Amino acid sequence: MEQKTTIHCPNCDFELDVNDIIYHQLEEDIKKQFNYRLAEEKRKYDNQAEILKLEKEKLEEEKKKAEEYIKERVEKKLMAETELMEISIRQKMETADSYKYEKMQKELNDMSNKLKEFNEAKLEVQTLKREKNVMKETIEAAALKQLNETLQTETDRIRKTEQDKTELQIKELQKKLDDQIKLTDEMKRKQEQGSMQLQGEIQELAIEEWLRRSFPLDTIQEIKKGANGADCIQVVNTYAKENCGMIYYESKRAKIFAGDWIEKFKTDMRSKGIAIGILVTQSFPKTMERMGLIEGVWVCSYEEFKGLSAVIREYVIKIDETVASQENKGDKMEMLYNYLTGQAFRAQFEAIVEGFTQMQNDLNKEKRAMNTLWSAREKQIEKVLHNTSGIHGSLRGLAGNAIATIKSLELDEGTVLEIE
Repeated sequence: MEQKTTIHCPNCDFELDVNDIIYHQLEEDIKKQFNYRLAEEKRKYDNQAEILKLEKEKLEEEKKKAEEYIKERVEKKLMAETELMEISIRQKMETADSYKYEKMQKELNDMSNKLKEFNEAKLEVQTLKREKNVMKETIEAAALKQLNETLQTETDRIRKTEQDKTELQIKELQKKLDDQIKLTDEMKRKQEQGSMQLQGEIQELAIEEWLRRSFPLDTIQEIKKGANGADCIQVVNTYAKENCGMIYYESKRAKIFAGDWIEKFKTDMRSKGIAIGILVTQSFPKTMERMGLIEGVWVCSYEEFKGLSAVIREYVIKIDETVASQENKGDKMEMLYNYLTGQAFRAQFEAIVEGFTQMQNDLNKEKRAMNTLWSAREKQIEKVLHNTSGIHGSLRGLAGNAIATIKSLELDEGTVLEIE
């Protein structure tokens, strides 16, 4: 148990050593309760042993007294009977009467019968003594058995109590961990939901700031919140002319591309009298993976819009120059056509695509980094669960079957482990 496992709170930055707290708490509780129960049972066992010892001594004393009493009674009775017999014999011998002799013979026979009865009584006493010893051993065995049953019952009760307590503590820890994970996910979800509008506003401000910084001659008109229309309008200016044309910008940061965005954006463009619109979005339609033209509206990501806005601005300036000059109209249109189909315009778009490709690669790197972070968090959760099962196993190693099995930490029935 030298390895430490900590739960790190992402909110308060507090680290909780799960192994140390649970291990010491359970170890101290088990030791205290086990020592207390052991001392209690030892005291009960000592009391029972003392009682049995006293009863044994009492039985030995009674046995000794009974033997002395029986021996004394027998000796007294023998002496009395002998004296009577001697008196009777002397009397019969003195009379020498045949009648008396027969009577004496009869008395001798009676005495013999009494002696026989005495021997039978003595045998009965010995039998009673043996029965008494057997009864004593039976009582001692019954008392010992009852004591063992009491000890086993108490031990089972203590074990069951510790099992229930340990299982509840582990389940409580597991529930706290699950609640913490659910709370973190819920807070993250609410934060993402709550910040969706803020993220959209941040992207709008970022677009306006980048346009002002990149094109200082242009006029960036912000559309106020609550007003109809998109987010901002870029009025293209040059040193030679003001208002060469306008570009309409709309910002979206939803996770799913809505089908009505394009139609609504085109309606706003018509209401403003603007022919070119750029929709900057975080998500793309299923039919496209990167920047493209959908029903006359340019759709791109925030990284792609930086290059696209520069090309579209240059395009607006070229169109304005062509429309402004009525002379040699055919030549101007031919020049514009040659420009749009020439190598320079193609090279610009290739550079934009290369930039978008690099941006896409950077985005993939960011995704991989986030996946790595999520994997690290998953490993941390697995580590906590692994060490929780390790704590349970260590406690079972210390207390044996006193620690109950936990279904979530055991193999399912029928699971077969393959060892290569």
